Amino acid sequence: MRRHETTVDDGTVYVETGNGRLEVGALDRIIDAVGGHAWTIEYSDWEKEYYDDLDTSDEGMIVDVVDMMEAMTHGESFVEMLRTHPSEPPTTGEGAGDTGTDEEADLSPRMGLFVGKLLENLESGLD
Repeated sequence: MRRHETTVDDGTVYVETGNGRLEVGALDRIIDAVGGHAWTIEYSDWEKEYYDDLDTSDEGMIVDVVDMMEAMTHGESFVEMLRTHPSEPPTTGEGAGDTGTDEEADLSPRMGLFVGKLLENLESGLD
């Protein structure tokens, strides 16, 4: 099964496809969405108690978010989902003086899907 790499070039995140690169969005916006450049691995007391065989030796380790992102690869179905999601954030109503973007939802659907997968990988590691 073909896997598609994630690349960062000149401040923009892309997913490589068979037809070139698919733009995900601005690196800085993705970093902001996950809470910063560093991610600290943590386990709740509940996780430690419920999963008594859970290896927590990596607790406290700090992961570089960009390194994690660049290590991510994606299957064809995920790339197709990214491709079909809009690359621009949703717009609000057409009121006078309105900028047209919803500040509360300033991630595009495509970027939101990618950030969701990145967060999942940060929380549970790469497969």
